[in-house]
Amino acid sequence: MVMTPTTLDRPERRVYLAAILVALTLLLLSHGPVSAATTTAPHGGGTQQYPLCPQRLMLTQPQRCVRQGARADQLLDASQGIAPAHPLPLQAVDPTLGQLPFYYIQSRGDGGTPLYTSVDDALKGQNAYRTIEPGFVFFSWIERFEGDNSVAYMIVPGVYVRGDGMARLAAPSFHGLAFNHTPSQPFAWVLAHADTRRTPGSNDLTGRSVERFQLVYIFDQQEVLGFTWYKIGSEDWVEDHTVAVLTPDPNRPPDVQADRWISINLYEQTLAVYESGRLIYATLVSTGLDGWWTQPGTFQVYKKLEADPMAGSFTADRSDYYYLEDVPWILYFDQSRALHGAYWHNGYGYPRSHGCVNLSPADAHWLYDWADEGTWVYVYDPTGRTPTDAELYGSGGA
Repeated sequence: MVMTPTTLDRPERRVYLAAILVALTLLLLSHGPVSAATTTAPHGGGTQQYPLCPQRLMLTQPQRCVRQGARADQLLDASQGIAPAHPLPLQAVDPTLGQLPFYYIQSRGDGGTPLYTSVDDALKGQNAYRTIEPGFVFFSWIERFEGDNSVAYMIVPGVYVRGDGMARLAAPSFHGLAFNHTPSQPFAWVLAHADTRRTPGSNDLTGRSVERFQLVYIFDQQEVLGFTWYKIGSEDWVEDHTVAVLTPDPNRPPDVQADRWISINLYEQTLAVYESGRLIYATLVSTGLDGWWTQPGTFQVYKKLEADPMAGSFTADRSDYYYLEDVPWILYFDQSRALHGAYWHNGYGYPRSHGCVNLSPADAHWLYDWADEGTWVYVYDPTGRTPTDAELYGSGGA
């Protein structure tokens, strides 16, 4: 009969377990390099090292851990004062916040988009009563109709567009981060795929890469030939244009007169929400393009709207014309410039607007629920490149 620990009495079990320990010890001793690496002379003749090093010991006394195995990279981080990546102090973001209250279509017709007063006229393409000029044109729709080889959409009761030349949209899925308390160090979103370098400014690739919207910690930064490089790991450096860095700063900005405010960094294209001296939300945004800048300064939300159309043009030839129906979750803060949801792109982290601050639908919804009329908005460019002369700024737009 084969004896197992469950069939042995207590003294026999001890003998059985002792035999197993002896066998394991002999197995370890048969691997000379490992044995030599894991043990040194005790009590003054050296420091004992551990092949399976707990993270607590790794962080406090990394010299006592063997630099091999699955935790070798973490040990290298610890020896440089870089802790193994701890989760940010996050709260869950309600996934339903990103559900848009409307369905949207984009018109791609070069000759404009005719509007009709009956579904039959729309399906037949006859008797249009008005044409929306060509440009960056989006409609929200209520109902879809099919005819013989044609489709029509009701965009408001009694108004229809033909389906040919239309593209249906899905809501962008990106959203920001909600925090239990202020993070202890800077972090960043990756803006585009990047291969990490072993040293700043070099072509010495690590073989590792980061991807868009990935979160990373910022451990150090260096200037090399006029470019900023960020250290995101023990041997991982990326150039600043590949990441949007957020450095938590719960100090109240100049001229803000309350304990609740929104900070918008025009250079990094980030937004941070502060309340009672702590960071509670952060995300990527898209602010104004050159020539349609988002104005730096301190403002207050003066109007909240769950949805509203936006349209306009700022060039003589109207080549930049836009028509956007039911822009969701709007907070106006500087003339016609507003914080609002942008359902028509997923380019958060890059300037894209005519002066407004574009957010993902989930972020815009979260911010709309949190903010009140009168909430302070602080817009700044730490590089000083964005013009501050108020005469350069018109009313702005989406």
